[in-house]
Amino acid sequence: MHLRSLASLVLALVAIPLLSASDERKKLVTQIGSCEAILQEFQASPATAIPPEVLRQAKGLVIVNEFQAGFIIGGKGGYGVAMVKRADGSWSVPTFLDAGEASLGLQLGAKSVNTIYVINDEVGIRLLYRARFNFGADADAVAGPHAADIQEATQIIKASVYVYQKNSGLFAGAKVKTGWLSADNSSNRLYYQTLRTMPELLFADWVTPPQEAQDLMTDVRNAAGN
Repeated sequence: MHLRSLASLVLALVAIPLLSASDERKKLVTQIGSCEAILQEFQASPATAIPPEVLRQAKGLVIVNEFQAGFIIGGKGGYGVAMVKRADGSWSVPTFLDAGEASLGLQLGAKSVNTIYVINDEVGIRLLYRARFNFGADADAVAGPHAADIQEATQIIKASVYVYQKNSGLFAGAKVKTGWLSADNSSNRLYYQTLRTMPELLFADWVTPPQEAQDLMTDVRNAAGN
């Protein structure tokens, strides 16, 4: 009996990390689904949709879901995914990001903040090689144009990153302050079952994307009119 109890205990201890890894992967599947839903919600309304012309010219895309809360000292925390457009025009697999921001000042309450960053040049793309970056501080980030002002805006505004947010009614061309983003390579390893880091996943065909990742890649292609 004692040996059977000991064996049961060993099996239980082995099963705990396996169950934990399974739960963590389910959370990552949910995060990709959330980012896909954010893109769909943006594109569903002319007031928030990113014009296909912008996405066709884009070199990369970052979709972020953040939760902001605070009293006097505020902060944001959340997650996102990054994708890049490869030389053949195809989009990479989505790779996982952590997101955050701290601020000081009179503030009260909580809200969800959904943001899409459209990367337009190599300056913005090179930030994805860093462990941690800030589009507002490390690149020229401006509010992205919508369909109504796309012709004029894209001729006048030349920026490394266009920023689209649903909660703030940004005006095309206005400078944008952004929080930090960092590669979540532990999530990338778990989700894709690989030791490859974010830049390797973005710029090389090391992995076969699971179905939920393929769904997001298809939505991006469709939004660009490809």
